[in-house]
Amino acid sequence: MGFSDASGENERQAELDPVAARRLKLSAIRDAGIEPYPARYEVTTSARELHERHADLEPGVSTGEVVRLAGRVVAKRDQGRITFLVLRDGSGEIQLFCRPDSMGEQAFEFVTDLDAGDWVGTEGEVMRTRRGELSVAPTSVTLLSKSLRPLPEKYHGLTDTETRYRQRYVDLIANQQVRQVFETRFRIIASMRRFLESRGFIEVETPMLHPVPGGAAARPFVTRHNALDMDLFLRIAPELYLKRLLVGGFERVFEINRSFRNEGMSPRHNPEFTMLEAYQAFTDLDGMMELTESMVVSIAEEVLGTLSLEYQGTQVELARPWQRRTLLDLVSEACGTEVSFDMTLSELADLCRSKQVPIQPSWGKGKLITELFEKLVEPTLAGPVFVTGYPLETSPLARRDSDNPELTGRFELIVNGREIANSFSELVDPIDQRERFMAQAAAKVAGEEEAMSVDEDYLRAMEYGMPPAGGLGIGIDRLVMLLTDSASIRDVLLFPHMRPELRDD
Repeated sequence: MGFSDASGENERQAELDPVAARRLKLSAIRDAGIEPYPARYEVTTSARELHERHADLEPGVSTGEVVRLAGRVVAKRDQGRITFLVLRDGSGEIQLFCRPDSMGEQAFEFVTDLDAGDWVGTEGEVMRTRRGELSVAPTSVTLLSKSLRPLPEKYHGLTDTETRYRQRYVDLIANQQVRQVFETRFRIIASMRRFLESRGFIEVETPMLHPVPGGAAARPFVTRHNALDMDLFLRIAPELYLKRLLVGGFERVFEINRSFRNEGMSPRHNPEFTMLEAYQAFTDLDGMMELTESMVVSIAEEVLGTLSLEYQGTQVELARPWQRRTLLDLVSEACGTEVSFDMTLSELADLCRSKQVPIQPSWGKGKLITELFEKLVEPTLAGPVFVTGYPLETSPLARRDSDNPELTGRFELIVNGREIANSFSELVDPIDQRERFMAQAAAKVAGEEEAMSVDEDYLRAMEYGMPPAGGLGIGIDRLVMLLTDSASIRDVLLFPHMRPELRDD
């Protein structure tokens, strides 16, 4: 029973428009009393299982094993009285060796009218063709979902970057290496969970709508809660809620969370992104370095099987121990002169201008030194390297350094010029924290849009007593980029944000 026939104007339209041709087939299928979108299909095996089970099957041999499997038709080849279909399910691909003598003339004619992109279920015998291709010889093929749009040419030809990101569903069909990137991503996150749970951490969930934006320096997204008649903010980071749990007595907590920052987009930035944040009581920055190093190494060994990576043509070695450097030493080396807080604000501003580092009038010494690091040093660091000793001004939630009150117990992990992780010896003194918040509020009034707000409830929580603790944030998207050799954050996000589409269909 074929469904390719059309007549008159419909036939001429179908010749010009493949979507119209498929819609005609769909109408014919329905007219024949066949449901083109049935509710379910019972399967008994997968393509991968068949390849594993019959890896030693000789060419030209039939097994007598009858199986049922389902998937998408990604290729089709007609050879007279034989039609070959390549069926792809979630595990891999297998060939369907379709012949009228095993499935009947009417069913065979139906198969010849299938299109690449159609979803089908099939029942048949497992065999290997004389040319050595493991196949299923169907006795029946059932249409499960009629595809109305053709796949990219040769089903692996989708190369336009914008189309790939905007229509990820097509990208996943057309480019198997893209699917592999996301499968690796999911394995990385699962490995991260297992590692933390093995260390006694518990996974928690905290709010995504915050009454006060906090936990990081960034511009928030604002929304409106109608019933409460109040503005709320999509979370910048879960930090302040997770540290409330330390106050409540949970000593090791983590959250793999979506966070949102209303800022620019780039190969390293997306308005919403995935972070790991973990907090451990009774440890400090050294404990967080050990945790970070051990976790990343464990993930790489488990998921990739190696600590020697290549990222965009650059070799990256994750073998321990990782390098540790102070921010002031690195900035001094880059500037060719000793940079310290003994310099005046004017001297630091002049140094920034001489190095073509843009500055703002409201910035203090710490912010100027941090900008010198981010513009001159960070992009040059191959790493992995723990950069320590960040200025107090740019670290309002970190414990003050006991040897230098201008600095904090904070590190950033830099790999191949990119920040992968950020960690603090946490500030647990509520009086110091209030002073820091007030300084941030003053900076916001002075024009610093990314400065934090005063969170009175968090300060109240701290006043009940927070244990000494270390905290860690890892940008999961950036870690996945590193471990999958992906150039852009959009390559590791299933649905990256895009400008509105200009459609012509």
